[in-house]
Amino acid sequence: MNSNLTQLLQLAQETARKAGMIIIEQEGGSSVSLKAENNLVTEADLAAQDLITRTIRDHFPKHSIIAEEEDLRAKSGEPDLWIIDPLDGTNNFAHTIPHFSISIAYARSGKVQAGVIYDPSRDEMFSASLAGGAFLNEKPIQVSKARSINEAIVATGFYYDRGEMMRNTLTSIEKLFEANVHGIRRFGSAALDLCWVACGRFDAYFEYKISIWDFAAGMLIVNEAGGECSDHFGNQLNLDSAGVAVSNGRLHKEFLDIVAYG
Repeated sequence: MNSNLTQLLQLAQETARKAGMIIIEQEGGSSVSLKAENNLVTEADLAAQDLITRTIRDHFPKHSIIAEEEDLRAKSGEPDLWIIDPLDGTNNFAHTIPHFSISIAYARSGKVQAGVIYDPSRDEMFSASLAGGAFLNEKPIQVSKARSINEAIVATGFYYDRGEMMRNTLTSIEKLFEANVHGIRRFGSAALDLCWVACGRFDAYFEYKISIWDFAAGMLIVNEAGGECSDHFGNQLNLDSAGVAVSNGRLHKEFLDIVAYG
């Protein structure tokens, strides 16, 4: 890893830990409001994002930022771009369910170069750099060795829409059960779902509507751990994709045959 990328990754890790401290301090006491139907935002989201964006701007004032909260919407192909989800799993956090994360990615001209996802409840720091491998608390991680869908634990997520997209997801879950998967899990943090594929806890994960800040860092972590990432149509996953289907790679085609639609 070049020295500049090492510096970027270290900054992202340090900042994610500080944001995690803010979030944990507010757990159970952060005020909650609605951004849209079923889509919550808390004081902790906003405080964590403020810390992260201020830190990045202090170090790299010319870099662009995309972030979930407030109006930070740079273009995905910017020469130097940070992509931030200050609290992925807000609904869990708001209901005091200890499964949420902070996601920070750095991309150069549309290609993610470094990414970290921090789970403050478990003190687990997932990280990766392009061509540098993937790590959990500084130890290398790899995807699982499951060879077929009937050996797999599969994760999924539901967008806030309760209409056709929800029904398509439920149909795919039914098909996965018919394919005799070991189990289906829906835990509520897309960033952690990706990390758990990367470290072999899950064998695959899909979601039909997802935002850039949900998967930018996790996509790199999965790839660097030896997994395979596509959208739900089977196209290569990129920062402009709208849905995801990721796996350990060994069972990706079989997985896509079940969950692909459109």
